[in-house]
Amino acid sequence: MKPTHIEHLGIAVKNLETAIPYYEKVLGLKCYNIETVEDQKVKTAFFKVGQTKIELLEPTSEESTIAKFIEKKGEGVHHIAFAVDNVANALAEVEAAGVQLIDKAPRGGAEGLNIAFLHPKSTGGVLTELCQDPKK
Repeated sequence: MKPTHIEHLGIAVKNLETAIPYYEKVLGLKCYNIETVEDQKVKTAFFKVGQTKIELLEPTSEESTIAKFIEKKGEGVHHIAFAVDNVANALAEVEAAGVQLIDKAPRGGAEGLNIAFLHPKSTGGVLTELCQDPKK
């Protein structure tokens, strides 16, 4: 597996409405997409910085992994996502290398990407997401 680039950095926030102004007014970025991902129980907001995106993640349920993350660790960096050519192949490669998977198979994510997560116990404490644009 060889990532092509950092697809995005995921940042857990309590509330998009209060978080977005920092990125727009202070950093001068433009929020170009807000989307709810029902099965992940999150509402996302995206900003672009060069080729990399910032994804803000607001929990839509107390049961979401983002809500649990915020409760345990507070707001802040949640994960790093790498773009790969084929998520299924990348999962097979990292699993063969002994990496613990959260997702055994790709699933749908925000912006129509195929995604899968690797467990932070196997990645130096960093929740890692693999992303593939199915249109490419």
